[in-house]
Amino acid sequence: MTDRSIVLQKLATLRDHVERVRRRRPDTVATLRDDLDLQDAIALSLLVAIQEATDVAFHIVSDEGWGVPASYAESFVALASHGVVGAELATRMGQAAGLRNRIAHGYAGVDVDRLWAEIPDGLATLDEFSAAIARYLGA
Repeated sequence: MTDRSIVLQKLATLRDHVERVRRRRPDTVATLRDDLDLQDAIALSLLVAIQEATDVAFHIVSDEGWGVPASYAESFVALASHGVVGAELATRMGQAAGLRNRIAHGYAGVDVDRLWAEIPDGLATLDEFSAAIARYLGA
């Protein structure tokens, strides 16, 4: 059975970092492009939020005995296969996990223009994931 307190704490951290990105996202991509410290702050908060989401997915899948996912993306697919999240949300979360990997491992740096443009939908995806998990937990 899923350890509700651990998952709820991770959701709180996820939500906190999503709000940090919302507060920090500038009005223009040019502002973000010109501010390396802001790029770092946004990237770190995105990394933390996505990492918390993947941790939640792995916790639930493991605690419920649904197997051991081979990747972050697979953990979201496992949640979808058990009705915790929808298939389309699982796909979007798998894409978020790819962003997390690009940030964490510095694969050719982060494309600032792409990051700036994708932030609104990405944060909405994280919000949707958080709400789905809270519903699953009955919170």
